[in-house]
This record gives sequence, structure tokens and C-alpha cells, in this order.
Amino acid sequence: MPSRRTVLKGLALAAAASAVPLPAYADPTTSPTSEGAAYVPPLHQMRGMWIASVANINWPSKQGLSADEQKAEFIAWADLAVQRKLNSLFVQIRPTADAFWPSPFEPWSHWLTGVQGQDPGYDPLGFAVAEAHKRGLAFHAWFNPYRVSMQTDPAKLHPDHPGRKHPDWILPFGGKLYYNPGLPEVRKFCQDAMLDALTRYDIDGLHFDDYFYPTNTTAFDDSAAFAQYGAGFPDLATWRRHNVDLMVSEMQQRVREAKPDVAWGISPSGIWRNKASDPLGSDTSGGQSYDGLHADTRGWVKKGWLDYIAPQLYWYMGQPPADYSKLVPWWADVANGTNTLLWIGQAAYKAGDPAQVADWQDPAELSDHLTLNRAHPQVSGDIWYNANDVRVDRIGSISTAVSNHYTRPALAPVVPRLAGGEPPHRPVLAYALRRSGGVEVRAVATGRDEPFLFAIFRFSGRPGQGAFDDARNLVAVVPGDRQVRWLDPEGKRGDHYHVVAVDRVNRTSKPSNGFVVL
Repeated sequence: MPSRRTVLKGLALAAAASAVPLPAYADPTTSPTSEGAAYVPPLHQMRGMWIASVANINWPSKQGLSADEQKAEFIAWADLAVQRKLNSLFVQIRPTADAFWPSPFEPWSHWLTGVQGQDPGYDPLGFAVAEAHKRGLAFHAWFNPYRVSMQTDPAKLHPDHPGRKHPDWILPFGGKLYYNPGLPEVRKFCQDAMLDALTRYDIDGLHFDDYFYPTNTTAFDDSAAFAQYGAGFPDLATWRRHNVDLMVSEMQQRVREAKPDVAWGISPSGIWRNKASDPLGSDTSGGQSYDGLHADTRGWVKKGWLDYIAPQLYWYMGQPPADYSKLVPWWADVANGTNTLLWIGQAAYKAGDPAQVADWQDPAELSDHLTLNRAHPQVSGDIWYNANDVRVDRIGSISTAVSNHYTRPALAPVVPRLAGGEPPHRPVLAYALRRSGGVEVRAVATGRDEPFLFAIFRFSGRPGQGAFDDARNLVAVVPGDRQVRWLDPEGKRGDHYHVVAVDRVNRTSKPSNGFVVL
């Protein structure tokens, strides 16, 4: 198999062969040398970060913190995302069949207070959504669909928990409790519980992780449900896969009916099937979501059930059982020609971990992943797991990736089914004036709805064709309002400025009028 160096050398040669001169409107001084003159950074790119709540992995950091302490922690995570030049947060708000909001379906999460059902004294979901949007970050609500508890005693659940009221709904496995995916009433209940957050809060996305059936064995004893509902299916595995398919396809339909502008997607484990099991599979030999978790992840993309898929490709380049450099092109081929966006889940938690092999001790490993992604236009961004590792930045792996790939701001991608919608109104650039410390620009919204964001462009001369699709000219993305002021510390006499309004689904307006700094 090719080494990482061989793969990257090939990419470099391909880039050189297709190199074109910088457009006349681009300012070479703002083009990062690490990206090379031929590389045009994308205007739209997913730059996400997972914030996990189960077992207090990220937020809150421990149970029983005061409301103010929990708020301060979330603000720090949101500020970190801005610092790392990210544009989206994926926040776990239903980790174990409980809630980070006052839900009529399930009790308050014990990961908040240490006591399931205890009011934390504020609305964590409402607060988190507002703080994310205040910084121009998209908020994707992350749900685990079936996991009920990290222990197996139903008596330890809150007395009003659905698992206590309906003991036939839950099954133990592997030291945990799960809802039984084979029961139609369970499937509807889980959907209702999650859609409650969707309909009541101003979220931008609804997100599942990689947990579906916990095993492909009969140790997860759903034999009674199979006897009741499995008629017509050739075996248990096919029936289980059908149940997960129903959850995914019905969620797509219900999300679009409730809030069509909300993105719906899943981040599954990274291998659908190995080629040895299926000729359509990847050249890998790892755990298979299709067989092990009964999750037909490839099928969901091909059937158009998702707005995006974000496979967790938590392997290094050249890793024998599952090579990152083989899985990215495989997933790119799956997504090609569909309306499903492809984002890659990146293992920030492995970089620099002393328990990992030597390849994960290379500060450039994750940056090399993003370099490889460039060769596959179907890949429109990445999500980093998890927030703590993005902050700690062991061996400088995150800062290396940021400095090499996130030199310009980026808007989140537009979901293809929403791309043809009404764009925001063209804003007005009121002025671009030299001030102490730089150039101040003032953008003013027009129309009834205020933009979610303003994208500010700076040129060394008059912008030419395609100038507003080239992120080398994008100097800032700032939260929207009726009007905003922003100071460009690198602005100077003779620079040309324009602004573009951006709506909640990342559609862009026509560019504003321009101003030349005198």
C-alpha cells in the first residue's frame, strides 16, 4: 500500500500540473504560502467541532456545576471554535434518553446536575444556541437515538423516565440500556422526543452519531419483537437493518415537514462494508456498520435520505486495516452524483496520544488528511472530535491543520436541496474608512430579514469575474445584524471592499456596492 508520503507527493504533482496564475483581482499577500499559489480555498467549507456531554466528556465538564459555571464553560467552547476558525458546533443534547432542555418526553439529563430529572436552573439548549449564533456559529443538535443509560439497572432511571413506565421498551447489553429499535412505538417516541427540540429551538441541524444496534448478535435479546414484527424478513439482521432504515427515512421526512431549512445528517462509523464482504465495499478489513450495527450507511446516501453524511475516518494514512487515504476516495465515490454532502470526521483525540502508534505522533498527520481531501471535490469539510482535543492541541496537530488549511474564513456549505431558494437581499456598504488601527467598514442590511452573517471581501483592485467565489479575497465573516461595523487591521489605502449577506442556510446575496479606501 502507498505510504502517506507517496500519496501526498502524487497530490502535489497533480496540483502543479493544473496550476493557473493568480487572478488579477486577488491579492497575493493574502494567499497563504502553505497552500500554494494554485490552491483556491473554498468559500463554503464545513469546519465543525463535536462537543460531547455523555460521561461529561466536554460539557459540562462534571456533574453538579452551577448554572453560571456551566454557561461559562460553554462560552469557552464557543470562543475556542472562533479562535480555531471553525463555523459550526455539534452539541450533544440527548446523550442517554434524557434532555438538555425542558422536555415533555424525557427527564433532565443527569450529566447536568448528577441527578436525573433535576432542573439545572436554566435552559442549557436555549443558552447554547443563542451563544453559538451570537458568534456566527451554526448549531447542530446532536442526538443519540437509542441509548438509554450507561448502566443496566432500570430502577436507577428517574421514576418518570419512559424506560420505567414502559419496561418492555428497553433491553440491556454490554453494561448499558437501550431502547429496542424493533418496536414501532419506540421508534415514534424517539422521533417525537428529538423533534421537540427541533420545533422549539432555533437550531441549524439535527445530527445522529454512529450508535444504532449495539451488536449483531442475539445477546441483544430482541427475539420477542422479531417474532412479532419480523414476518417476511429472511433473517434477524435484515429485519434490524430495516428498522434502522425506517428511523433514518422517517426522520428525514419529519425534519423536512417540521423545519425544511434545517440540515439532517448522520456521522456513522467509517466503514460501510469491506470489499471481502461486498464488491461495493472499501479496501479495508475493519468493523462494518452494515453488518455490525445494522446501519446501511451507503444506502442512506444513495437513497437520498440525508442532507450530509460525516463518516468517522479515525485512522491514519497507511493504516493496514483501514487506510484513511483509501476510505476518503471510497466515500467520495459514494457521495458523487448525489445530493448528500460529504464531511469527514477527524480523530483529533488520537493525535499526540501517547497510547497511539508512531503515525499519530506526527504533528502533520491531521493536516495531511485535509491535504488529501482537496483531491476529492465531493469532500466539503470536516468535523473534529472532540472539543477538548481541539483545545489541548497535543503536539500542535490542530494548530498545524489550522495554519495550513484555515488561513481564510469559510462559510458552512449550502445543503443542495436548499441551494435554489431565495437568497438574502443585497446589503449596502455604507463606508470603508481609515481609522486608527486599520480600516473600518460598515455594512447595512436591506429587506425585512436581517442576515445571519456578513462576509467581508477585500481586493487590491477592482474585483473581476469569480472574485466573490474565491476565499483568498474573504477577510472576515461576522455575525449579522441590521448593521455592523468591523475593523480590518490589515486594511490600507487603495483597498477595495464589498460585503455579502449570508442567510441561515448559507446562501449568499449579490455583492454590495464597493468602497475604495482613500
